Amino acid sequence: MFNKNIKLVIFALIIAYAIYQFTEGYIGNGIMYILLSTIFIFLYFKNEMILLAFLKLRKQDFVGAKKWLDKIKNPEGALVKKQQGYLNYLNGIMVSQTNMNEAEGYFKKAISLGLSMDHDLAMAKLNLAGIAFSKRRKPEAQKLLAEAEKLDKRDMLADQIKMMKQQMKKAIVPKQQYGQPTSARQNRRSRR
Repeated sequence: MFNKNIKLVIFALIIAYAIYQFTEGYIGNGIMYILLSTIFIFLYFKNEMILLAFLKLRKQDFVGAKKWLDKIKNPEGALVKKQQGYLNYLNGIMVSQTNMNEAEGYFKKAISLGLSMDHDLAMAKLNLAGIAFSKRRKPEAQKLLAEAEKLDKRDMLADQIKMMKQQMKKAIVPKQQYGQPTSARQNRRSRR
């Protein structure tokens, strides 16, 4: 896995060689080298390991996606900021199946680093809302759900948002009894 700066150096070297080819009169070779250099610019902004992990996730192959993501050893050196956000986003999706606390950390970090597409940001906030709701933080869950709904401009998550809203309405938050004893020990004290 290349460092992100190495990709820029390779791009610059290929462009320099393309210019040399133009000056020598080999126009076709120069054009081919310019087209070749665009691959390295593309890979600078869209990391190859993250793209391969997305492909595995589309096939519901979580193990395969995890293998591709694990090949990224130094995210700060190898990825630009948005790619680091997507790395955390993908890790959050995979971990959410087993460990909600860890997934919450991944999703929060992904949102703070930034995601390119509103749909992905809406999905991250929707997942965070579900985690917050399961931890009985209903106001935070409602806020995140409203943000996710606002970001979902194409209604790709409309069904999931609607289902989450219905679950929030159905959930009964236990009422706390103020002024009454809450444990058996306090009950015994009041009888004395």
